[in-house]
Amino acid sequence: MLTLGTILLAIDGIALAKAAAGFGAALAAFAAAMGISKIGTAAMESIARQPEAAGDIRSNLIVAAALIEGVAFFAIVVCFLILFV
Repeated sequence: MLTLGTILLAIDGIALAKAAAGFGAALAAFAAAMGISKIGTAAMESIARQPEAAGDIRSNLIVAAALIEGVAFFAIVVCFLILFV
């Protein structure tokens, strides 16, 4: 009976870890979307205030969005590794 209880606790822990990994992946995707939307909003407001700086602002927008996407992708990969490994 002790072995069965240990196995059931291990299975319960694995299920909890998989649920947490799925939640973490969803949270990382949501946070990245919110971050990129804030950057886009700020960039559009900045371009509206200073149209002559549109090129510099746009390039900074693209770099910042790429960095956020990279971090979000890394977080999602880590969550999926937890899920499947």
